[in-house]
Amino acid sequence: MQRGSDRLSVHRDDEMKAELRGLLMSGHPTRTEEWNDPEPVAEDDPEVATGPVTPQRSPTAVDALHYELARNLGRSVFPAKAGRLRAALRDRHAPDALVDALRDLPGQVKYANSHQVAEALVRGRSEA
Repeated sequence: MQRGSDRLSVHRDDEMKAELRGLLMSGHPTRTEEWNDPEPVAEDDPEVATGPVTPQRSPTAVDALHYELARNLGRSVFPAKAGRLRAALRDRHAPDALVDALRDLPGQVKYANSHQVAEALVRGRSEA
């Protein structure tokens, strides 16, 4: 006899797993009634997928570029020079515009993280 804090019996737990299996395996709602699904994203929702958004400001160019670089590169690549960063972006199938932007970086400088790369790219654009 189990004396835990379980609210449900083992049988009800198995039933609930079976009910949710379709949703968990498919990755999308499996209900036929639309009213029972979560609300979809609205057109006027903030763009949180492209970087940090706060009520006071929209993301700066460095913030947006840093977010994209970090999302596509990860931490394991750093520290690295521009050539290795471009190769890593190509290997991870990053957008061509992001790979092309790194061509403007000097080849002999070693970057410690994606924020340093983003700052160098934005600084290079403003100087040009």
